[in-house]
Amino acid sequence: MRIGELSKRTGVSPRSLRYYEEQGLLTSSRSDAGQRHYSDAEVQRVSLIQQLFNAGMSSRVIATVLPCVETPSDPAVMESAFVTMTRERDRIDADIAHLIEARDALDVLIRINRQHSAELSTAPEPVTPSP
Repeated sequence: MRIGELSKRTGVSPRSLRYYEEQGLLTSSRSDAGQRHYSDAEVQRVSLIQQLFNAGMSSRVIATVLPCVETPSDPAVMESAFVTMTRERDRIDADIAHLIEARDALDVLIRINRQHSAELSTAPEPVTPSP
């Protein structure tokens, strides 16, 4: 399939697909006219790349992890990918912990704001002196 069809099937722009190829994340063959052609397997690969990007991984990190999908029986590839995946999981766990702290801080502010609003709505109206 050509780049336009891969883009439609994955929801990823042709520009991003070219970037993935530049970074070594995706491969294509070329026609005599120089057009990119992708196999059907690339649809699933693009989906995996997107999931990894959405998890906050850089293209450099993704390039380190993807070989374990291609050559799962190579012990060196597996060990390198394992180390990278473990490090990234730990980074994501730390990000989650920070997000939870931020959410908890917002919960405190929301509670204070609601209390303050309730107090204002039940406060007596100020009396304005008559002229």
